[in-house]
Order: sequence, then structure tokens, then C-alpha cells
Amino acid sequence: MHAPSRTVLLDFDTDDDVALWRPVNDGVMGGVSRSSFTLAEPGIACFAGHVSLEDFGGFASVRTVARAWPTAGANTFALRVLGDGRTYKFTVRTDDGFDGVQFQSRFTPPAGQWIEVVLPQRAFEATFRGRPVAGSPALDLSRLRALGLMISDKQAGPFELLVDRIAAVTEP
Repeated sequence: MHAPSRTVLLDFDTDDDVALWRPVNDGVMGGVSRSSFTLAEPGIACFAGHVSLEDFGGFASVRTVARAWPTAGANTFALRVLGDGRTYKFTVRTDDGFDGVQFQSRFTPPAGQWIEVVLPQRAFEATFRGRPVAGSPALDLSRLRALGLMISDKQAGPFELLVDRIAAVTEP
């Protein structure tokens, strides 16, 4: 039996890792939620902001610019995070478009505790603008183009998620 192999995609040791991320909030549909993705300290990124349900809003997110990622053969993601007890989504895209199908998987880290969140490929659901896409092909990690984080599901108020690293894992 082989041990899992792990490729760290982002470890936030430099500003360059944080500079890849852009906010995409509910303002795209008239909402007023806000978010940022900053370097909290060397090695730790911070996804934070405020979710508002005003003006038909209700989500805040960040995602990387499109690029090639070394994920061929991977079947799982591992994120080391410190949460606030809220539920987040890790999102991935397999194309370069701004709008289109994205795959997402929910996770709820306990407040105030560093944990590793393990998200197997099968835990990702194809969505378009937050709604499931029936008949979509399964997520193909070898085609990965963008990573993202999101908070939604009517979780109004301030939020903060610290991220130590994001890795792609090949489980036997």
C-alpha cells in the first residue's frame, strides 16, 4: 500500500501567493457583502469580511486568477485552516471563464482551532451561480484552473477564516 502523496499548492509564505486572489462578492448581483484576502502574517492568509442579506445579497468569496496547477493524479484537497464556526465552501474551476460551472465542497471548521480539512474529489458538487448543475461531468482535477473560498447560505455578519496551506493529495 502506498502512502498518500501531497503537493502544496499554496503555503502563503510570500505576498505572491495572496496576490493571486480576487474578491467576487454578491455585488455582481446587487448585494453589498464584502470580503478580502490578505496576508495575516507570513505563512497565514486571511479570508475575512461581512455577509449582508440586503439587496438580495448573501455571499462573499475570493478566487485565484486562472492558471495551471500541479494537480494531475490528485483526488483530494487538504486545507489547514482556523475557522470561526461558520460553514465555508472550497471552490474550484476547470475553465478560465469568470462565470460558469464551479465545483464546491462545504466544510465547517470549529471556532478557534487549527484543523486540516480533507475534501475528496467526490465531495465536490457542480454548481452554476450557487445552484446544482444536473448531468455535469465529475470534477477532473487534472484540468484545475482556479481555487476559491466562499461563505453563503444566509450566514449574515462578520466572518474570518485563516488559511495556512492548500494542498492537492493523491490518495491510493
